[in-house]
Amino acid sequence: MASQDAAAAAQRSWGWVLRVLGALLLLTSLALALPRAPDLPVESLVGRYAPPPSDFVEVRGQVVHLRDEGRRDDPEPIVLIHGTSASLHTWEGWVRALKPARRVITFDLPGFGLTGPFDGAYAPDDYRGETYARFVIDLLDHLRVERAVLGGNSLGGEVAWRTAVLAPARVARLILVDPAGADFVPQSLPLGFVVARTPGLNRLAEWMLPREVVQGSVENVYGDPARVTPELVERYYQLTLREGNRRALRIRMEQLEPGAGIEGLKTIRAPTLILWGGRDRLIPPSVARVFTESIEGSRLVEFPGRGHVPHEEDPAATVGAVREFLDLPPR
Repeated sequence: MASQDAAAAAQRSWGWVLRVLGALLLLTSLALALPRAPDLPVESLVGRYAPPPSDFVEVRGQVVHLRDEGRRDDPEPIVLIHGTSASLHTWEGWVRALKPARRVITFDLPGFGLTGPFDGAYAPDDYRGETYARFVIDLLDHLRVERAVLGGNSLGGEVAWRTAVLAPARVARLILVDPAGADFVPQSLPLGFVVARTPGLNRLAEWMLPREVVQGSVENVYGDPARVTPELVERYYQLTLREGNRRALRIRMEQLEPGAGIEGLKTIRAPTLILWGGRDRLIPPSVARVFTESIEGSRLVEFPGRGHVPHEEDPAATVGAVREFLDLPPR
């Protein structure tokens, strides 16, 4: 009997070894087959992706890519926060529509776009939602913005509501676009997120990245993939290659804590608009109930044909709801 148990244990151990060897062979074959995609220095990207009115400001030692547009006399500027693997460019349609009447501030979060990984006074390798919220408060202090209309998509939506929980006096109104932070089961994950969450593959992706992975990921978060242009894919691809961003994404994925702190939503008293893409497969529209039931007086507007980034996919339609929420006349 003992010999049979020993044989079974040996068989299980050998099976585990074979699986590890198989994974290593797969990773090796991928490494040999795929072209290398090294990090790009930020200087090589600034000319293309940071033309005026882009600026770079220093917040507690962290250099931040930022755009500050529109009316300078606005007492409550609109501050918009992008999602995972995106950049301030995702808000360009909204900015064009809103800046004639309001001051609009967009920026790249640390670890994304041209801002790059956390630096300066900030602890390295901490990309949790609450850390980002504290960074936003520091940015508002730097810009001398006492109160703002705070908006965000996906990760940016989580950062926005966490900021409202941490510093309610700083948030005059809240706009959440398919926000993250709740515990949910995605219907479909973008391939780039799958890679970033898979041990071994995520390390490999730090020095090689097929453009097709980025294209498939962007198409996955659009309700209508036909709206994804080559120029859009190229921007996402190039900014993902910014030095340090892929490593930051891997660490961010490792630090995910779905549902942590979500009870804080019930403390929010700022008037809140919630926008959701009806074809969002990453954070399904059913998740909207968590926010509408937790934030007293919040209003939900759904866009049936749009996906996880409805503000980028269809800025004209989505900004209309924002203009109404802010009591701006329709255009």
